[in-house]
Amino acid sequence: EEEGTLEFDMVGIDAAIANAFRRILLAEVPTMAVEKVFVYNNTSIVQDEILAHRLGLIPIRADPRLFEYRNQGDEEGTEIDTLQFQLKIKCSRNPRAAKESSDPNELYFNHKVYSKHMTWVPLGNQTDLFPDADFRPVHDDILVALLRPGQEIDVLMHCVKGVGKDHAKFSPVATASYRLLPDITLLQPIEDEAAEVLQKCFSPGVIEIQNIKGKKVAKVANARLDTFSREVFRHEGLKNLVRLARVRNHYIFSVESTGILPPDVLVSEAIKILMGKCQRFLNELDSVPMD
Repeated sequence: EEEGTLEFDMVGIDAAIANAFRRILLAEVPTMAVEKVFVYNNTSIVQDEILAHRLGLIPIRADPRLFEYRNQGDEEGTEIDTLQFQLKIKCSRNPRAAKESSDPNELYFNHKVYSKHMTWVPLGNQTDLFPDADFRPVHDDILVALLRPGQEIDVLMHCVKGVGKDHAKFSPVATASYRLLPDITLLQPIEDEAAEVLQKCFSPGVIEIQNIKGKKVAKVANARLDTFSREVFRHEGLKNLVRLARVRNHYIFSVESTGILPPDVLVSEAIKILMGKCQRFLNELDSVPMD
């Protein structure tokens, strides 16, 4: 695991199970996202609908397990199913800017509206429910709009719990993918210049060159790093000396979180959801009368 990305192996399973995990991670692990935007004032050049759409796609750092799903048709929202954010900002001129300057960063104050300008407004008794909470956008530097003097944005946002199959903004992952483990076999010793050419045919770290009795000899160091470019088959002298294959039941999973939840938590939540689906299926089978 590093910088919001987790790589792990699933060994000895069917492809359908691997794909079920991928689909659940993309579409069924819940998160919190902006669902309703109440526009009190928007004099920027960004239309209200576009502004609401952009705000909806900003990932919110809030653990969805702390909240309930909002009832359909409920306009107000409560402290157990809604997070409220406010964005209120106005652009003005900088009176101290140099007259010959043309840089907007010098000429104006608040001319760039960032996600960091979103502030959490507790609903009901949320300050007591979440005394240590730090609800805010995952990234502070997401650009929402550009303003000029006199223009302002004043909106109130309601974040609710949802899943990716309803709208992509609720998806907790940037990417969730898997691939089969590469298997590279050298059918006979490859030495000297041929070894160096072979090394360049693969991704860095896949083939290493060892010095054995004064000769450069190629060896497969880490087949896992291979991207299966098949570059080696362009070389007549090498294409019959290497066999490329894949281990059929060994999947390398890669999960990149949007930052709402750590990727290891997302994987454990996906496992729980799949277990719940299996249990519901078994319960349905048990409830069907047998002839």
